[in-house]
Amino acid sequence: MVTIPEYYAGKNVLITGATGFMGKVLLEKLLRSCPDVRSAYVMVRPKAGQSPQVRITDMVSCKLFEKLHDEQPDFAQKIVPVNSDLTQPELGLSQDDQSTLTENIHIVFHCAATIRFNEPLKDAMQLNVLATQKMLALARKMKQLEIFIHVSTAYANCDRELIEEVIYPPPVDYRKLIDTLEWMDDDLVAVMTPKLIRERPNTYTFTKALAEYLVQQEAGDVNVAIIRPSIVGASWKEPFPGWIDNFNGPSGIFIAAGKGILRTMRASNNAVADLVPVDVVINTTLSAAWFSGSQRHHRPKNIPVYNCTTGGINPFHWGEVGM
Repeated sequence: MVTIPEYYAGKNVLITGATGFMGKVLLEKLLRSCPDVRSAYVMVRPKAGQSPQVRITDMVSCKLFEKLHDEQPDFAQKIVPVNSDLTQPELGLSQDDQSTLTENIHIVFHCAATIRFNEPLKDAMQLNVLATQKMLALARKMKQLEIFIHVSTAYANCDRELIEEVIYPPPVDYRKLIDTLEWMDDDLVAVMTPKLIRERPNTYTFTKALAEYLVQQEAGDVNVAIIRPSIVGASWKEPFPGWIDNFNGPSGIFIAAGKGILRTMRASNNAVADLVPVDVVINTTLSAAWFSGSQRHHRPKNIPVYNCTTGGINPFHWGEVGM
């Protein structure tokens, strides 16, 4: 098999969610470690009056990209912002952009999702399930596509004791749920939500489980793989230790505890805080695309699923946070 940088050489890559925490690290690592990649198309929506181009220019001027700036001063020329909104019909893409993507893209990384746990079900469905459906519809038209990577979560099946690297059927038929949510008003959806999500703690894990099943049902001839990271935290080594751009989840807890703002927390001391550094997740993601993309002519019968967690190998417990 070719090496990972050799595999990406001359390829056009499409990334959704590139302005998010994982998306940024993915873009940086791809451009830095695979210097011969042809182009990185990034789907970005205009936000706060800023065009996609301005948003990307702002993003690549942050500290995360400093090492890349030093090693490849012209790297930004490879980034192609594509004006898009994943909640819109046909992803809000112009006809020209649609034809550019369907003609040129070799690899898709679908990282975009809402990670707010308490997102109303309609919104979580729109961003985590329907956007995935539209991305797959676009992928099926791509003439040169080698691999479509769907970024899920290790908690999509958190109602199970043992989570193997398989796709589990969800408790609800996503097609029926999509139809139902179209006519239901928000108040009715809010009342129904606890019944629908059942054993799962929130709409995030529920919709991510539906999205995995949708990928299995609607991939068609598209070569697909699924990555399931657990709680994604600050970088371990690359591009430098400790990089993070948000105070979500455990990062906020550690900072608040370190500063003395947070003095008590209700948690089980023995529960594993399954933290995984963002660079480990991104290395896994890029490697999975290389492995499944290289093997596309000998595809396995089932969609490959990669659980990217610390779990029992190197467990860190919530009881250790205050130590």
